[in-house]
Amino acid sequence: MNEKKHHLNEINKGTTLFFILGGFFIANALVAEFIGVKIFALEDTLGISRFNIKLFGQEGALQFSAGVLLWPVVFLMTDIINEYFGKQGVRKLSIFTAGLIAYAFIIIFFAIQLSPADWWITQNKAQGVENMQTSFKVIFGQGILMVFGSLTAFLVAQLVDVLLFHQIKKITGEKRVWLRSTGSTFISQFFDSFVILTIAFKWGPELVGNVTPWSWNQILAVGTIQYFYKISMAIFLTPVIYGVHHIIDRYLGKEESLRMKELAAL
Repeated sequence: MNEKKHHLNEINKGTTLFFILGGFFIANALVAEFIGVKIFALEDTLGISRFNIKLFGQEGALQFSAGVLLWPVVFLMTDIINEYFGKQGVRKLSIFTAGLIAYAFIIIFFAIQLSPADWWITQNKAQGVENMQTSFKVIFGQGILMVFGSLTAFLVAQLVDVLLFHQIKKITGEKRVWLRSTGSTFISQFFDSFVILTIAFKWGPELVGNVTPWSWNQILAVGTIQYFYKISMAIFLTPVIYGVHHIIDRYLGKEESLRMKELAAL
């Protein structure tokens, strides 16, 4: 009876862990999509002089989508989930998250179509917002190309990250957590950085024909800056990975933690 109770307790711990990690994963992915519409200047945000770095013929301030702030956290969660729940766990969670993102934007699309109350449209004129409906539409109504590009980049990057993570783990075993985490992230983030820009700002506009497409130089310049930011964050977050591993191992117990890692590696 005690053995059965102990076994059930271990299963409950694993389930709880998956819900916690999966919850952070989904929440960060969703929020990253919503705040991604804002482009910010890094130097101005930090209150420092602009670097005016010139890349591929493009020069100016270091500008990022606000969404890139959270994607390193998403990929951190990916590697931790991968460690304990394997490729199948990450794939299912990634597909489920992509579905939720698509669902969220469908709901937002219909919300934009709702006829606004007259008083609501002008209620924030004193704060400089002339038309609340227009602001709502612009902020939440990201173009379908951006959504499609983002979802495609997300799924491609996730699948690449998962495959590389396990290939590196086969070589290194349980050692060198930093190598499989940062190594897989370095490659997956390359795909994530350039796939979304190419679809949303190059191929998409060329196909639709009603939006001026970016030049390849613009794609390369912006993608390169965002890529180096992401891999810099991956390196910066490496100690966090070890810390989270330590907390999870203590929560699960040494035997259960090892068992889950072995099953995840199959």
